[in-house]
This record gives sequence, C-alpha cells and structure tokens, in this order.
Amino acid sequence: MSSELEKSAEQSEAEAEVDSFRQDLGPFVVAAEATRMPMIFTNAKAPDNPIIFANDAFLSLTGYRRHDVLGKGFNSLMAVGVAPETMAEIEACFVNSPETDPEIHYRRKNGSEFWASLLVSPVRDEKGEVVQHFVSFVDLTKHKQDQAHCKMLIDELNHRVKNTLSTVQSIVIQALRTPASHETVRESIETRLFALSRSHDLLTSEHWEGAGLHDLVDNALEPFRVVEGRAERFIVTGENVRLQPKTTQTLAIAFHELATNAVKYGAFSNEAGTIHISWTIERGPEGKRLHLRWEERDGPPVVPPSRKGFGSWVIERGLAHELEGTVELSYPPEGVVCTIDIPLVKVALDE
Repeated sequence: MSSELEKSAEQSEAEAEVDSFRQDLGPFVVAAEATRMPMIFTNAKAPDNPIIFANDAFLSLTGYRRHDVLGKGFNSLMAVGVAPETMAEIEACFVNSPETDPEIHYRRKNGSEFWASLLVSPVRDEKGEVVQHFVSFVDLTKHKQDQAHCKMLIDELNHRVKNTLSTVQSIVIQALRTPASHETVRESIETRLFALSRSHDLLTSEHWEGAGLHDLVDNALEPFRVVEGRAERFIVTGENVRLQPKTTQTLAIAFHELATNAVKYGAFSNEAGTIHISWTIERGPEGKRLHLRWEERDGPPVVPPSRKGFGSWVIERGLAHELEGTVELSYPPEGVVCTIDIPLVKVALDE
C-alpha cells in the first residue's frame, strides 16, 4: 500500500513539474506538445534523469501512456541487454554535448524494440544551472532494417558471385587440360558459360528463390530442341518440384553436358533418337530425396568412352560433390543412362 502511495506522490509531483513548465516556458512547451518529433523533458536535478514531460509523438512511438513514463528514470526506456559502453554513451549525453548523436536501442511498452538517434539539450535557469534536459528522438528503425536488408543482399550477392566464379574457374581449367585446338577450347568454354548464364536468367526471373525442375529442364535444354517442324525428342515426366538456386545451377550444367554428348555421340546424333528424363521424390530417414534419370533411346549403338573428359567429370564428380548426392553414368549399347540421387531440401537462399 505504501509503495502505491509513493508512486501516486511521484506521479503528482511529475505532473506538477509539467504544469510548472507550461507556466514558465509557455509557447515552447505547447510547441513541443504539437511537434511530430518525439520529445521528453527530464529533471536534471534528480538521480537517473526522471522523465517529467513527454509529448504525444513520443507516446505514439513508444506505445506508453503519459502516466507510464512520468517520474521514471530515462534508462528505463532502454532495451534489455544494452551494452555498458552504450549506457556510458547515454550518460555522457546528459553531462556534455557530444559531437555525434548516439544511436540507441529502446524498448516499447509492448516489449518490441526500436532504434533512435538521441539528441540531449540542457535547459538552464536564470542562474545558468542545468535544471532540465530536453531530449528528442529520431526514429531510425526503418533505416536500421534497410541497412540489415542491404547487408543481407550484399552478403548473398558475394556468395553467389563466389560460387559463379568458382564454377567458371572450373570450366576454364578443365577445358584447358584437354588437348585441343584454340578454337575447340574457346567453343567448349563459351557453350558452358552460356549454359550457366541461362540458369542465372531463370533464377533471376524467380527472384533467386529457386526454380521448378520442369522449368529448369526446359530452360537448360531449349538450345538443343529440334525445330523446323520435326517432332519433339525430349520426353519429360515428373512434377515441377522446386529446387534451391545452387541445385538449379549445378543441374543446369549437368543437363548441358549430357545434351552436348547426345548431340555428338548419342541419341541426337541421328534422326530417330529420343531422350527420356524422369524423376521421383522419395522420403527417407534423412528427409526427401530426388531420384532423376536421363535415358537415351534409339540412337546409334553406344560404346563406352576410352577416356572420360570434362563433361563426365562435371556429371559424375562435380555434381555429386556440389549436391552431396550420388551420380552414376553408364553406357549400355541401347543408350547412355545417367541416374542422379540428391537430397531435396526446402527451397531457400543458400546460407
């Protein structure tokens, strides 16, 4: 009961201070009440700088009612866990005028937090003594959110660029390792970079939130499709499951290598060959997995290669490593078969 009486006495004293302000400062207090900038007055003569005035803009920003804050110490507005150096920075604002206005983390009545720049100005009496502090706030919450969003985008962009450059480096290194003419090497690099570029275009159209597997197949194999009125020779079955950006890029390169090989030696090197692409999704102990099968039919009889080139390396080793799965490339006489088994994780930007 006594604590409630003390609280009531503090409240009455604080309200009396506000009335005194209105009488002494008149138009200034009226202007402070009307402005859209959040403002408070604190009592410089009492410990902890208790709040003795709060305008409507401040109450709107923080969610407090006037009786919630009058008589409370300024530091009661701080967010939980404010660093000691920040508290020292705030204290310095009330002692002197710093060259820069600190950006402080505050707490609203409902527990949510916001950022604001703090400007503290002393109010002196006729003797020149500081009797109050005039404190204004500039809400920086949206600015801080925009900063965090920009940092996330920059980090994400850096991650993508590093992954892309790593892929480009691998393409160039492997192409140069193969004994061939300059023209052949140039063509090898250009076609693979073109495939990588097409996957980037697809992901960009999807805001880099992943891509559908059907969309990826159509995008990656579109340059190889038969035109001029001839029958479609790709047969694709499977639901349009969403893939991560990293998975999209890696599979795009693998499809390009398989299709290129089909044009040179496999199902697309004659007039009758077809390519069947199918996939299923299975749930296992560690989550969903994508089982994809590339099967060539009706092409010329297949002879296993005596030496595996960059394309085979990309498919069997690169894809398996990048996507933490298993890949098998076989050469039965009826046509090349490639089976891919990879984890199917939830579509999200790579961490």
